[in-house]
Amino acid sequence: MSSPTISIKSETGEKRALSPMQKAKRRRLIVKSVVVLAITLICAIPLWYIVINTFKTTGDMQTNQLGFPKKWTLANYKDAFENIPILRSFVNTLIVTVFGVAFQVLIGAVAAYGMILRKSVFTSAIGAILLVAFVVPGQATLIPLYQMESKAGLVNTLAGLVVMYLGGAVFCYFLIVGYMRSLPFELIEAARIDGAGPFRIFWSIVIPLIRPILTTVVVFQTMGTWNDFMTANIFISSSNLRTIVLQVYNAVGQFSTDWPSFMTITVIALLPVFIFFILCQKWIVSGLVAGSVKG
Repeated sequence: MSSPTISIKSETGEKRALSPMQKAKRRRLIVKSVVVLAITLICAIPLWYIVINTFKTTGDMQTNQLGFPKKWTLANYKDAFENIPILRSFVNTLIVTVFGVAFQVLIGAVAAYGMILRKSVFTSAIGAILLVAFVVPGQATLIPLYQMESKAGLVNTLAGLVVMYLGGAVFCYFLIVGYMRSLPFELIEAARIDGAGPFRIFWSIVIPLIRPILTTVVVFQTMGTWNDFMTANIFISSSNLRTIVLQVYNAVGQFSTDWPSFMTITVIALLPVFIFFILCQKWIVSGLVAGSVKG
């Protein structure tokens, strides 16, 4: 029994049969598409569950968790903004994220530049120390860090929370230093000959060249800092200094929880960083791809 012949139209409108290799390639493409679609649907179910229940009452959610609301309502969003200091928490999170990420990226970029510019036994030793610091779990250092911040009077302050996030500069360093190794150092040597100093070279030559990886690092660190719960929960106790993620945690009651309201606060907390990620997605991909093909 002969196998069915698959044909496609050419540019002239004539049909031509697909070769066995083209058939196999098409089948693999179909299988991959089906698998990706299935994974996407599985990942979308929790997001759908959270978002759709923000438009329901508690009773409607209990009887109809995944379906559309029997009656659409914005009462949960209204109650969230009226009863919870959402805007204040949003501003707190914005301050911590902007300053924390800015200092993380700056420190990481300067450290990577110094490591690449001056290769020696000393810089190699510093690199090894940073590697050890990178692999040590953050949970293992929370107690000594809390004691240090307490002695410095930084506990329960936004400044102290920013200082805590500076540990993320190690992650920035490792991403940036790998990208810097692929830079054309002839430009740096030419700038040195022309009399440019290290800081002028860093700002005028190196920064424009590593902009793709800087953008990628900024996006990763912004999402991590915005969504961080553990550090903020440990080092912030005042209600007027809570971040937006802490407001989500505080919405859970000890004996009972208004789940539609809880999910509403969750959506409010995730929406800004979700939009930020969607807008910056192309820069993430371009930064990673550019770093992988250089050199």
